[in-house]
Amino acid sequence: MKIDSSGILCSAKIDSNKACYTFSSFVSLSNGSILATARGGNNKDSELEGIEFFRSDDEGEKWSEPWEPFKNVKIDNLKGSLKLCYLTEISHSHIIASFLWIDRTSIPGKELFNADTEGCLPMKILIADSYDNGNTWSKLRKVQLPKDIGPPSLTNPIMKLPNGKLIMSIENNKDYYDESKWYQKNIFICSSDNGKTWSKPYLAAGDETGRIFNWDLRCGVNKNGTITSFAWTYDSAKKTFLNIHQRISNDEGKTWSQPKDLNISDQPSHPALLKDGKVVLAWVDRFKNQSIKVRVSDSLNAHFDEISEVTIFNQKKIKQNSKELGGLLADMNIWSFGLPYADVLQSGKVLVFYYAGNDKKMDLHWIRLKFE
Repeated sequence: MKIDSSGILCSAKIDSNKACYTFSSFVSLSNGSILATARGGNNKDSELEGIEFFRSDDEGEKWSEPWEPFKNVKIDNLKGSLKLCYLTEISHSHIIASFLWIDRTSIPGKELFNADTEGCLPMKILIADSYDNGNTWSKLRKVQLPKDIGPPSLTNPIMKLPNGKLIMSIENNKDYYDESKWYQKNIFICSSDNGKTWSKPYLAAGDETGRIFNWDLRCGVNKNGTITSFAWTYDSAKKTFLNIHQRISNDEGKTWSQPKDLNISDQPSHPALLKDGKVVLAWVDRFKNQSIKVRVSDSLNAHFDEISEVTIFNQKKIKQNSKELGGLLADMNIWSFGLPYADVLQSGKVLVFYYAGNDKKMDLHWIRLKFE
């Protein structure tokens, strides 16, 4: 695996609403083009944030000017902001987009995450459809979820199984002022009608004792319908991040293999599943090497051998300010790079997005990998 090419998708502009780009993703469409999204804002968490769309017809070498199909989104007459957007090609020309929307009205003036309680602002999952490869979109609609999920986080693009079913991966959260213990879990919901209706949730990852957190579950599905997941894993008793853990399911995520320690840490990307069975995984290591790296395995069950490793970003060493969970998640210095997103292109090459910068300016980078 070698670096084929690299560049910047979004160049940040200090002291503007394009100062901080984060939460990027893309889909490689069957017509050969790439449709990408990125969250832009004046800082990393802002009611002014929004989702920009981009398109490339040459595997990322050149990108269109950004456009925003969804602006000033209100849900139930409440003002909010779009935090992230994932894209999935359902069929030729049909794309379904899933969004995380933050309620900025009900608890005004507060940041998304409450470091004291580990709770979050109210959030909603929204979806929309395009039937012309992302040029125009339907109106946004809410995904109904049980109240016990709390404010839901969207962790992955909607997955399409070979049988046509769609699966959405969602993480639970506590309400903003909830001081109770956080029993973190990740659930799946399923749709058999292209996202018009969704099933009741079922567990995809969780620890009933509340000790082990399986955050940001990044998932992929292969041509046989086998799902693999990669979890950013945290031990709340020891107050330490663990290695990435992988699980595999052959029944739409209803049952899973035992978690497999990959001996790499800490936050995984969306995996790129190649047609020949290979799996490419990027990850960000903020607490040890402060870098972003990529490895490849020969199959879902194979090891991610160190010999395959490629470093795509190194950050200048910075000091960790807190060991408490709330402080770690709220520490802006530590989170000035990361959130890699990987997927395979129509050519078989792999594209990876990530953001990098400082608390005033964060660019969105891309890097393309090829096999020799």
